[in-house]
Amino acid sequence: MHLDWHKSSYSEDSDGNCLEVARHEDGLLIRESDDPDVIADLGTAAARAFLGYVRHMPLHSSK
Repeated sequence: MHLDWHKSSYSEDSDGNCLEVARHEDGLLIRESDDPDVIADLGTAAARAFLGYVRHMPLHSSK
């Protein structure tokens, strides 16, 4: 199965330490770009809870 991994525009780390996400039929996959073989597989309910939490976090950016 081919996955389209996406990285946030806030991920500017030149060392490759960025959060990446991909959708699949049962939910969401999350990984760090510096260790792409370790993947968190979130089902639909867990993905919604995670995204709801992240949306309400304050942003810390060097932009």
